[in-house]
Amino acid sequence: MSDADAVTTIEIRTNQHHYEAIVGSQLLDRIGPLIAGKVRGSRCALISDTNVAPHFADRVAKSLAADNVQPTLITVPAGEKSKSLEQAGEICERMLAAALDRQSFVVGLGGGMIGDLSGFVAAIFQRGIPHVQIPTTLLAMVDSSIGGKTAVNTKTGKNLIGAFHHPAIVIDDVDLLKTLPRRDFNQGFAEIIKHAIIADAKMFEQLKDWKASDALALQPLITRNIEIKSSVVAKDERDRTGDRALVNFGHTVGHAIERASDYEQFRHGEAISLGIVAACNVSTKKADLPKDQQKAIVDLLQSFELPTRLPSNFPRARILEAIPYDKKFEGGKIRLVVTSAIGSARLSTDVTLEDIREAIDRL
Repeated sequence: MSDADAVTTIEIRTNQHHYEAIVGSQLLDRIGPLIAGKVRGSRCALISDTNVAPHFADRVAKSLAADNVQPTLITVPAGEKSKSLEQAGEICERMLAAALDRQSFVVGLGGGMIGDLSGFVAAIFQRGIPHVQIPTTLLAMVDSSIGGKTAVNTKTGKNLIGAFHHPAIVIDDVDLLKTLPRRDFNQGFAEIIKHAIIADAKMFEQLKDWKASDALALQPLITRNIEIKSSVVAKDERDRTGDRALVNFGHTVGHAIERASDYEQFRHGEAISLGIVAACNVSTKKADLPKDQQKAIVDLLQSFELPTRLPSNFPRARILEAIPYDKKFEGGKIRLVVTSAIGSARLSTDVTLEDIREAIDRL
């Protein structure tokens, strides 16, 4: 086997679930054999979007068919607005029309939006059927495909209707990242930098020397991020003790920024980059994050061409309006993830709405 064909398998274990994430190249044409034994059934829904399906859906469908699985391709419009209860219901209707049943399964082929949407559909269709994740973006590979959170958005906020439904397997073909536009590729580094901030100071230092052309390093980088995310999830699978909230560093403000711009102005990773800066602003005040480390975080985000300041005409008031609907609020009290030093984080309950307002004003 050549280095190009080398595959890394990460075992993901929680109290109640066990599955694998497979990272490597040239995996897309081997989907059929890779999922054999992980799911049963001779029919599946292949859910993708209008950006991804034209590039990759045929290859996945052919691989499934070669392994005696009949796929029904369901394509939704690209973009966060497809992550809705209405779209999930429409997909379920199309699955029923295709005679899919409890012995079928779902394959999600796309970025984080598709992973969330297809996972939610798998969780609710006939009270739950298996879900195969095939992420096509760096962001989805390192973060959203791991951990079993599935959800759709509402007019009030992001990911407010959902279910815990772990995938049967996650298949990360790094070759797919070669087709990503630079902006879409770079947004994945917001989640990678987030993982470094909360759990891996060594990786943070390594990212300072990252070269955009360093494709060979992507596989171990993705693997390390899956390990970080899965280890946090294993401690708090259903997000009840506060341990799992650590992976949401920067997400409280980031999600609010997405909603304030109607999911149109920023990619998810770009909004998270801004949320990370805001969380660092709060951390300097509430967790004694050193100023030089705060600057190092901002500099690293900027090195990946991620935004660290809001446009002057951005509706900041709308950000603050969205904050109380964040899922990390409990009983009306703010629970914000803060960092006192790169490589560690904790959930704070002494952050005020005024602290967040100040942090947003500084963006």
